[in-house]
Amino acid sequence: MVVSVACVLLLGSCGTASGDGDRRRAGLSRQPADPEPVVLHLQPDEQLNSVEPGRLPTVSAEQGTIEKVTLVGADGTRVDGALTSGASEWVAGEKLGFGKKYTLTAVGTNDSGERRRTSTTFTTAQPRVTTQVRTNFSDGQTVGIGMPLIFTFTQPVSDREAVERTLNIETDPDTTGAFHWFSDSRVVWRPKEHWQTGTTISVDVEIYGRDLGNGVFGAQDYSFELDVGDKVVATADGASHEMTVRVNGDTVKTYDISMGRPTNPTPNGTYTVMRDHTNYVMNSESFGVPSDAPGGYKVTVDYATRLSATGIFFHSAPWSVVDQGVRNVSHGCINMTTSGAAWLMEHTKPGDLVTVVNGGGGRLQPTDGWSYWQMSWKEWTSAPQE
Repeated sequence: MVVSVACVLLLGSCGTASGDGDRRRAGLSRQPADPEPVVLHLQPDEQLNSVEPGRLPTVSAEQGTIEKVTLVGADGTRVDGALTSGASEWVAGEKLGFGKKYTLTAVGTNDSGERRRTSTTFTTAQPRVTTQVRTNFSDGQTVGIGMPLIFTFTQPVSDREAVERTLNIETDPDTTGAFHWFSDSRVVWRPKEHWQTGTTISVDVEIYGRDLGNGVFGAQDYSFELDVGDKVVATADGASHEMTVRVNGDTVKTYDISMGRPTNPTPNGTYTVMRDHTNYVMNSESFGVPSDAPGGYKVTVDYATRLSATGIFFHSAPWSVVDQGVRNVSHGCINMTTSGAAWLMEHTKPGDLVTVVNGGGGRLQPTDGWSYWQMSWKEWTSAPQE
């Protein structure tokens, strides 16, 4: 009996020792691991000698937060920046200078307060040449439903994809559109369909310091806000010798007109209003005919609105009033009375549309002024044939 009790006690003792060891091992496995060190990502992230000045340097943190960032030029100039609310990202507050050396330094901490510091030194690119961009619109302008957005560069730009990334176009409401290149110096953005009245267009040209190909860098950024106004569409008929003007779908005016004579017919198609002129000198020498030669002319008109680059206008023509509504006698323009041309000029704006039918001429070329609605959407979105 005594032996049996001892065995039971011994077994009990052995069992207790084994349980304590398991619990100790389990307790060790539940101890928290050491926190990972913070990882800082700097952009530019290495020693570079041709960083685009237009790309804002950034710092981002993983497994921790950013405590401090400095961006200092070789001449001691400091570039400020801003942290996100969670201190996980920092972005420089301004673009950099050309051909300048900078040092970007960041300090970050992990959850246990352990700090880590890293830095990079880089030099921004020195351009072969810089380019500016000219547009056919201005900030705050109200435009018509056919308004194209034209960007003309003062230097040829060869990296078209890079250029398009710098031209940011936002609309409210959203509008489907696309770029089409007509040369290495000219690209146009056009909506698929006519603009909707009331649309707000925001254009940010962010070319400064960006490499646009072959050592050409943008010289300056630009920003524009445009509004699309009333839908104004005029139709000029060379057979009836009448122009009908519709505003937001309603016919508001009908005018007698005279278009191009058989020897100077008016091309058929949809023109886009470009700009207005008063007391404008119309001179046949602009297209190679001396003003004193047969068929030449030089005359000042009170009101003239340009519709094409080759000299098609609607304009006041008091000398042809007896022909207006009867026959076509002009050199290709749309002749109107002085009061009619004045009213139409006052009530049209860049981007409004004038469609010519039965003009007697051939097809209006899409490259003649802003006549881009002469191209189908398929043609517009196809690669240009240059």
